[in-house]
Amino acid sequence: MVFETNALAGAGVDAEDERVLRALLIRPQATADELVAESGQALAAVAAALDRLSRRGLVARIAGEPARFTAADPRTALDALIHPAEQALRRARDAVAELTALFHTARWERPAGGPVEVVTGHEVGRAFVRLQQSAVRDVRAFDRPPYVLAAGNPVEPGILARGVRWRAVYHPDALVLPGAINEIRTLVGLGEQARVLADVPFKMHLVDERVAVIPLDPDTATVQAALVHPSALLDALLIVFESCWERATPLDAAPAEEQISDEDRQLLALLAAGVKDDAIGRQLGLSVRTMRRRIRRLLDLLGAQTRFQAGMQATRRGWI
Repeated sequence: MVFETNALAGAGVDAEDERVLRALLIRPQATADELVAESGQALAAVAAALDRLSRRGLVARIAGEPARFTAADPRTALDALIHPAEQALRRARDAVAELTALFHTARWERPAGGPVEVVTGHEVGRAFVRLQQSAVRDVRAFDRPPYVLAAGNPVEPGILARGVRWRAVYHPDALVLPGAINEIRTLVGLGEQARVLADVPFKMHLVDERVAVIPLDPDTATVQAALVHPSALLDALLIVFESCWERATPLDAAPAEEQISDEDRQLLALLAAGVKDDAIGRQLGLSVRTMRRRIRRLLDLLGAQTRFQAGMQATRRGWI
């Protein structure tokens, strides 16, 4: 039987050696002469293949004469070959991400005119995408309506996949938009760290402590944004973000040991963020009466007298 496949090329086994290996796998042991017909190769080629396979740990010679060979368990032997190749591939992917970031970073040099650069119109969207793609270590984000560009950020999942740390603080108004909670939880599942704060001051994305983009006039026809480069102003933005981050309520805490539903966790997170009753009801699809009844039950369960106390207790318990 002749095997034409080369399925093991990724493990560094060429087609000729693979044919010999497959011929040996279907027998407990065999000599080189016995493998000639099954592999479709000449005796010298089979002997050379057996030598290479032996050195790679895929076959072993059995003591005695004439020389006989047996195949190793492919799962163990090939895993030992594939693992270094996978590591090399991961290193190559990391290198590509780093080189790409360097490419974009070179295009974000501090402008000659000063630490703040203003972009307008369609350049705002392009600058926003380029800024995120240049991230190497971390992204800090403030998120709040209104939105001039389409809601959502299709660039973020790819950046999270590179291992970039992404922290986002959401204004409560951002959570009541249709589908917002589900979208944020999807991003949290991909690695985003999400919190909510009632007084998020403005929209911002700050990358690698190197450059930030802040929309200036989202309510006007002419969209403008400021790009803030290394300066005392950028240092101040870092301080503002970290202060807000410390005060914000986590949306990505581990599930609680107590048996409460995901919807209850969402309700508590919205309460802790200061979202109003009617907005919570719209977000969760509940009537105001039903929602207030559930809030009362949660307050009793937490031993809290106020919504603020409930939010604090739920955070301590890891419910939100």
